[in-house]
Amino acid sequence: MAGIRAVVFDIGGVIQDSPLHAIARYEADHGLPAGAINGAVVAAGEAGAWSRLERGELTVEAWCAPFERDCRAHGVTVDGARLMRYIGEAGRERPSMLRAVARLREHGLRVGALTNNWASDAAPAGPHPIARHFDALVESRAVGMRKPDPRIYQLMCRRLGVEPAEAAFLDDIGTNLKTARALGMRTIKVNDPGQALRELGALVGFELL
Repeated sequence: MAGIRAVVFDIGGVIQDSPLHAIARYEADHGLPAGAINGAVVAAGEAGAWSRLERGELTVEAWCAPFERDCRAHGVTVDGARLMRYIGEAGRERPSMLRAVARLREHGLRVGALTNNWASDAAPAGPHPIARHFDALVESRAVGMRKPDPRIYQLMCRRLGVEPAEAAFLDDIGTNLKTARALGMRTIKVNDPGQALRELGALVGFELL
């Protein structure tokens, strides 16, 4: 479609399997109500340990204890290190998404990845290994901002050399999409990857599956 010059992808839940599924598995395995962990994260807000982790203010190792305190304050008992192991096991790439990224670039569109992520003392501090597939990568841990802060979307667009109205954005979390829409970006919520790619194909004007 005329006017779309760039496409921005979330990583976890779009390019890779969703960490939300891993969190749901942890809850089921440990007898927690569905959505209990996310409820505690939301209640803790921007000052909570999860938000601080994604802004790069805490490493995973420093995050565990304050995160567990946040959860206990809302009636949820969580082992932070064990939860992170569940999330780490869920980081499998989705081949259909990576093929779509390559096809978009072949057609001359700019393609970016915008992710809320975190640093670990045990992991190298370099760029995400998936960066090679994209024209630009913005990681929350590296820039000190996290979705849905509008500034991180604006930074992504600047790095791609486009205005927000010239970009499409794919994410699996509605709150993150809401900010993108408010800035003028076209948005697609990713529940089923195939359906999302059909919607994106209709938007850009060529098949992606």
